[in-house]
Formats: sequence, structure tokens, C-alpha cells
Amino acid sequence: MSDVRKHVWDDMPIEELTPDIGRRLIWSEQQMLAHVYLKKGAIVPAHDHVNEQFTYVVNGWLRFWVGEHADQPGSEYIDIKSGEVLVIPSHVRHRAEAMEDTLDVDIFNPPRQDWINKEDSYLRTGLPMGNVPEGSQGAR
Repeated sequence: MSDVRKHVWDDMPIEELTPDIGRRLIWSEQQMLAHVYLKKGAIVPAHDHVNEQFTYVVNGWLRFWVGEHADQPGSEYIDIKSGEVLVIPSHVRHRAEAMEDTLDVDIFNPPRQDWINKEDSYLRTGLPMGNVPEGSQGAR
């Protein structure tokens, strides 16, 4: 029972990544659970990761561009609204935009080590992963 932990979302501070994106994280050895708060118009730049991802929109609306469309968003996208879930396999490039103020729950396996270590500069700078200048890790 020593690894059993209880968390209360409302007791956890929101980590502000940008003025439009914040999050709360809980993780274990094998899983990560995140509350992600996005204001209308917030952009999650194109990126990919080894982690499998489930995105469950609790409230709001996210628009995703996936695969080749992530770097050049156009008319091919997937809308995920309240009560819907998007499953993103490992290494699939994706980008998102909040079409409304949104709370989503992201589940990752394995946990996002870049989030834990605050090395997720694509979120903090707004530049797509792979286009972030050297030395700007964690910059805002």
C-alpha cells in the first residue's frame, strides 16, 4: 500500500505554460494523467512523442490536425467536443487548437518525461517540436 496515493485536483496548483495554457499533472511509473486548461484560441504546436495518448475533452472543443496535416493545418481535421475522446498512437504527429475554453484530460503511457522535467519547450514557446532553437528549453 505504500505506493497508493490520493490526489485532489482542486488542491493542486495550475502550472502556467503560456497565458492561454495551463496544466496539473499526476504520474506513476507507467501512467500520466493531466488536466490541461486551454483558453479559446490556444494553440498546441505540432509535435509527436513515443507516448500513447488519450485526450478526453471534459468541457469545450479542441480541433486536431494529425499526421501530415499537423505541420500545415488546413481543411482536414478532427473535432473533439465535450464527452469525446481522441486516441493518438505513439509517434503520430499532431497539433491542436482550442475552439472554445476547454478542459481536457490527457492520459499518457509511458509518462511524458519532458513534461515532468519541464523540457516541453514546444508548448512554452509556441514553436512546433523540431523547430525550437537550441538553448530555449523552458523559455516562454
